[in-house]
Amino acid sequence: MDPAQFAVFGHPISHSLSPQIHQAFAQQFGIALEYRTIDAAPADFAAAVRHFFTTGGRGANVTLPHKAAAFALAEQRSDAAARAGSANVLTRLADSRLAAHNTDGDGMVRDITERHGVDLRGHTALLLGAGGAAHGVAWNLLDAGVHTLTIVNRSPEAADALADAIGEPARAHTRYWEDLADIGSYDLIVQATSAGVLGASLQLPFSLVGARALCYDLSYGIAASGFLSWAKTAGARYAFDGLGMLVETAADAFELWHGQRPETEPVYQLLRQQTA
Repeated sequence: MDPAQFAVFGHPISHSLSPQIHQAFAQQFGIALEYRTIDAAPADFAAAVRHFFTTGGRGANVTLPHKAAAFALAEQRSDAAARAGSANVLTRLADSRLAAHNTDGDGMVRDITERHGVDLRGHTALLLGAGGAAHGVAWNLLDAGVHTLTIVNRSPEAADALADAIGEPARAHTRYWEDLADIGSYDLIVQATSAGVLGASLQLPFSLVGARALCYDLSYGIAASGFLSWAKTAGARYAFDGLGMLVETAADAFELWHGQRPETEPVYQLLRQQTA
């Protein structure tokens, strides 16, 4: 019997650690599977996904820039995916329909609060970006107890749309990117733009970083290095990349597909050593 087929879709995607993570999880349970990367340009994404699932694919992770498109492809959507309007997991159901899930926010909060031991309750939070990645975590930050969430995006319309979707104007609101130097400091700064992945610099003012600030980049490795360097130079108390979030979201997907919850810490530590 051939091993079950899984994949991660992105553009670019060759850098992905997801194949290694899922193989490590599978070894914990003696599960045989094949997990590969599939690079699909936006125009080719829908056709590539359909081909993967019609030729035996069981499940797929989805990363930049396809999370909104993955959500649109699915016939069934989890509550988290529905409120975010984006998906990072696609699963083939028994009737061959596709189910969309979004585990980004749960994975990020679990990484921050459980792995790194930081309580988010009462924090003033700044969310940089308003795309699919930001949509995937915004509600979870509020669920985790942040006091306020300020959303800033180079396109203010996208930030306004996210704040409107959240629908809690007393807690979640927007400011203009041009005003970053004048909006004060924050306890939590989440970098959810694609700048690092695209090799661009954000040019952020140091004044954003509060005395007890946690700066967190949803990316990991080289893509997060610029933001984390800025955070450390600005005096942030904590500066973390999204490697732990990646492992946690992978564990959520693995549990969805296999019905068993893997141990994440040994896999995280292994990857941290490799990427140090």
